[in-house]
Amino acid sequence: QVQLVESGGGLVQAGGSLRLSCAASRRIFSIKAMGWYRQAPGKQRESVASITSGGSTNYADSVKGRFTISRDNAKNTLYLQMNSLKPEDTAVYYCNADYYSDPWSHEHSWGQGTQVTVSS
Repeated sequence: QVQLVESGGGLVQAGGSLRLSCAASRRIFSIKAMGWYRQAPGKQRESVASITSGGSTNYADSVKGRFTISRDNAKNTLYLQMNSLKPEDTAVYYCNADYYSDPWSHEHSWGQGTQVTVSS
C-alpha cells in the first residue's frame, strides 16, 4: 500500500496562509482521485477539497475561494494552498488517495494527518 506523508501544518493567525503537502512513498500506478479532509475536535471528518485524475477539482463550500488543491505528478505530491485562514479552519488535515496499485488492485490510503491551528 502507498504511504502518504503530510507536512506544512502549524500555527497561524487569522487571515494568514499555509501550504500543506502530501507526498506519496512511491509512484502510483493509476490515481482515480486525491483529496484533503479535516477533522476538528468533537466533529466528524469532512472533505475539504479533491482533484481527479483528469484535474477536475471540488471544494467544500466553507473553503471555496480561499483554498486551492493541486498536484505535481512528477513529484508524486498533492498540495493544499490555504489563504485567508479562519479560526474555524482549525483541525487535523488528512490526505487521501483513491488509486489502483496495479490494474487489478483498487486501494485507498490515508496520511497520518497534520495539525493546522488558526488563532483569532
